[in-house]
Amino acid sequence: MSTTKHQPTPLQPRAVLWDMDGTLLDSSEYHWLSWREALEAENYQLTREKFSSFFGHRNDTIMRALYGTDYPANEIKRVSDYKEARYREMLREGGVELLPGVARWLTRLHGDGWRQAIASSAPLLNIEAILDVLGIRGYFGAVITAEDVERGKPDPQVFLRAAEKVGVPPARSVVVEDAPAGVEAGRRGGMRTIGVLTEHSALQADIVVRSLEELPDTAFDDLLDGSQSS
Repeated sequence: MSTTKHQPTPLQPRAVLWDMDGTLLDSSEYHWLSWREALEAENYQLTREKFSSFFGHRNDTIMRALYGTDYPANEIKRVSDYKEARYREMLREGGVELLPGVARWLTRLHGDGWRQAIASSAPLLNIEAILDVLGIRGYFGAVITAEDVERGKPDPQVFLRAAEKVGVPPARSVVVEDAPAGVEAGRRGGMRTIGVLTEHSALQADIVVRSLEELPDTAFDDLLDGSQSS
């Protein structure tokens, strides 16, 4: 009697979708200084408290929150372009470092065959500057930016597009975020989530840590294996 050899099922692809600022690195001081400078030129005195309340949102959302929903699009672009150009100047002059644990996880996930993407509200030019300064461009198969989506976080669009770009379904993707809106976006997109605590005292993620150094060695695998409760 002939027998048929069992063919092993190939492993399904898996993805990690990274937010950028507050997750991979912390350049919030450059954002604060560049926003303050840009808005001072518009006779708006920005406070730290106000900055913290909107940090991580799209520039058009921020400007309309400050100046009203009918604020002209050309003015939003003018102020935003100045702010982002100053941010990139500060970044290149002052430098930036990966947050603790990030280098280890980027290398390990890459070696284990995870597909990685950046899904950020930042403009493409900012992300390219950061990738060049840090020398980590080769880890990412896709970069999705503010220019690639119509709706910002907590809408899941940026993460859904990142997952699609690397060819991995949402259910096989893990989002790493530091902001409540980003964690919510990941959850709404049907993905598992890891929250990194920064300024925010609470994150509704599947796993919450103060640093990626705290993550157990099997954290990403366990999330997709269903070992962690949501």
